[in-house]
Amino acid sequence: MTILEKIKELKEKTKKRNFTQRYDLIINLKDIDLKKSKNKINEIFILPKGIGKQASITLFSDTTNEIKECKIIKGSEIEELGKDKKKLKGLIKETEFFFAEPKLMPIVGKHLGKFLAPRGLMPNPLVGDIEKTIKESRNGIKIVVDKRPIIHTIVGSENMDDKDIGENIQQLLNFLKKRLPGGKNNIKDIYLKLTMSHPVKIEVK
Repeated sequence: MTILEKIKELKEKTKKRNFTQRYDLIINLKDIDLKKSKNKINEIFILPKGIGKQASITLFSDTTNEIKECKIIKGSEIEELGKDKKKLKGLIKETEFFFAEPKLMPIVGKHLGKFLAPRGLMPNPLVGDIEKTIKESRNGIKIVVDKRPIIHTIVGSENMDDKDIGENIQQLLNFLKKRLPGGKNNIKDIYLKLTMSHPVKIEVK
């Protein structure tokens, strides 16, 4: 069955809820040595059709004053933020992606690293066209392969068109086939589910 057919099958089997469910993709990997840093992944992947809502972003920057798509924190505020656990907890809760100017990365690591790193939220260094990157990343998802050979990520919400969900899934799989050291041979199996549903299996092609 095609990805689109699997999406329709999943919808038919899933009971309607009084909230908008999200589509989760679970990808189990095989034959990949995660002791080697080159095999690990920690990247933002831009979904062509987004996920139904835009991601919230926080940027650590001393040169950018205002970007409407994100919250900006100055370098001079980082140390104090690390001491204010309540404020930091709120920021982490409301932020999906952190970015930082390269020169501020050591300061972020020193004062916030122990809070962000365990959650996989250490900022990506940001160079080039900052505003463009921030804008594009609002349609992004975080792809992490670190300690366990599994990827679990959102690929859309049930109020989106089936074809858009299918395109998101296909483009993500295309990316992984190029990014993984063994390509599609590193993909053991793939499952798609809605928030409150049982998963359906998608064939690896």
